Parts: sequence; C-alpha cells; structure tokens
Amino acid sequence: MNTLAQSSIWWLLTGAAVAVELLTGTFYLLMIAVGLAAAAIAAHLGAGLAVQLGVAAVAGGAAVLILRKVRGQQPQPAKASENRDVNLDIGESVFVGAWQSDGTATTTYRGAKWRVALRAGAAATSGTHRIVEVVGTCLIVEKT
Repeated sequence: MNTLAQSSIWWLLTGAAVAVELLTGTFYLLMIAVGLAAAAIAAHLGAGLAVQLGVAAVAGGAAVLILRKVRGQQPQPAKASENRDVNLDIGESVFVGAWQSDGTATTTYRGAKWRVALRAGAAATSGTHRIVEVVGTCLIVEKT
C-alpha cells in the first residue's frame, strides 16, 4: 500500500488552510499557509520532520508578524458616518441662514429639510458650510 510523502501532506495542509481562508476571509490563515508551504519545500529537500515543523513555525510566525506590522502602519479608516466612501453627502455644501440658540439649524438639502449641527468647536455663523458627518438625519457641518 502506498503512503503519502511528507511533502504531499504539507501541500494538502497548505491547500486546506487556503480553502478555509477563502471561506472565512481571515487573511492570517494565508500567512499560516505560507509556513505550511515552506515546510513542504523543506520536505522536498529531504529535511527531517523536526526541521519541517521548525520551518513551518518560523515561516508562518514570521509571515503573521510581518502582516501585523504592515497592517499596523496603515492609517485607520474614518468612521462610516464621516467616510465619503460610505456616505456621499460628506464634503457636500449646504447653506445655513440662521442658527438657533441650541447650536442647531434647519436647511434644505437634496430637496428635503435637514437638521444641521455644528462640528465641535466651530463658530455658529451663517453662510455656506461643508458636511463633515451624518448622524441619523442630522448633518454635522463646519464653515467653509
């Protein structure tokens, strides 16, 4: 009876890790798959099981650490309420004629009445304002 070579087992584990990653979307599983593939290559080169396990651990662990470092250096995305990629109203202009004593106003925007509030620290002056955030049905604005 034929048995699978050690390298074949490592390649099957690599494929399984990639398949699970595709189902879950966990990018870290791809880094583990890199370690498993490195162990398969070590097996092809004739390394013993202890070396293969070490190569898998070191390569997979290093790949995970590198991924964490790269992801940690990327800027964090804006909150959805402030992100123009999520809400196309962000960055648009509205005209505010007069502010109420509570720091809110109403304005017409896209053919409807909207409640408007100032971004923290902004001065309540009439004129054109830029939408910086949308919270429910309230536009948070700052003077342009």
